[in-house]
Amino acid sequence: MFSGSLAIEPKGYLKTLAKPFQFLINKEDRATMPHRTPRRQKIARLVHDHGFMSVEELARSLNVTPQTIRRDINVLCEHNILRRYHGGAAPGSSVQNEDYDTRKNKLQSEKAHIADLIAEHIPDNVSLFMSIGTTIEAVALALVKNHKNLCIITNNIHVASIVSGRPDYTVIITSGVVRPVDGGITGVATIDFINQFKVDYAILGASGIEADGSLLDFDYKEVSVMQAMMANARHCYLAVDHSKFGRNALVRIGDVTEFHALFTDKPPSAGLCKKLDDAGVRWHLAAKEEKE
Repeated sequence: MFSGSLAIEPKGYLKTLAKPFQFLINKEDRATMPHRTPRRQKIARLVHDHGFMSVEELARSLNVTPQTIRRDINVLCEHNILRRYHGGAAPGSSVQNEDYDTRKNKLQSEKAHIADLIAEHIPDNVSLFMSIGTTIEAVALALVKNHKNLCIITNNIHVASIVSGRPDYTVIITSGVVRPVDGGITGVATIDFINQFKVDYAILGASGIEADGSLLDFDYKEVSVMQAMMANARHCYLAVDHSKFGRNALVRIGDVTEFHALFTDKPPSAGLCKKLDDAGVRWHLAAKEEKE
C-alpha cells in the first residue's frame, strides 16, 4: 500500500441508471431506446466507474473509432445519462445519487481494501464517529475483525448492525430521522446529538470530489451531519474509492484539506495531490506496494 500526501477529483450519475446494464436488447429496443444498445451501456458503465473518460480512452477500450464514440456520447447526453466535456464525458446527474443496492454492490473489493487500510490506522480503545455510506460500512466490517474496546457513534443503521455484536464495543446510534432508502439518520436532532461528543476519530465518506478539492454529497441534511462530525473529532479520515474522483454532486461538505488523512484505492489527479501535499494531508493508497 502507498502512503504519502494526496488529492482528488469528482463524479456523478442518474438514479435512472441504478440498474442500467441489465436490459435484454432486441431490434425494437434499439430503435426505440438507442441509448440502451450494449456498446452504449458499456460506455455509460466505463464513464460511471472512472468518473471521466476521454474519447480516445473509450475508443481503445471498445475497439471502435473516436467518431463512433462521439456519436454514442451524443446519444447518451441526450438522455442525460452522460455529460459532455471537452475531449470526453462524465456521468450525468449532480442532484440524485444511485440507489443503495447499486452502490453497495459496486467496487466491493476496492472498498474492502480501503477499509482494511483504515483499520490499520485506528488503535484499540478509542471513540469514533462513522457516517453514512457503503465504504464506511466496509470499514465497520474491517474493525470488528480485530479491534477491541471501541466506542462507535453512528448515524448509519447498517454500521450499527455490523458492530453491535461485539460485547466489548459501546455502540451509540444518533437520534434523528431514518432515511428508508439506505438506513442513514439525518436531521437537526442528529446534529444536536453529535454536538454532545468529542471523539478521537471521524471516518467519513463523500459522494464526489471536485477538481478543486471540494467534497460533495447529494443530501444537504446528510452534509450538515458530516460537518458536525468533522467539528467534533480530533482526527478526520476520508474514505473514498476512485469512482468518487471527478464525480458531481449538489451539496458541498467542505474541502479535502480539512481532513488529516485520505484513504483510497487509486491516486487522484496531480493537481489535487499537490494541494494535499501543500496542506500536509497524509494519503494512503490501498495497494500491494508502499510509497515511502
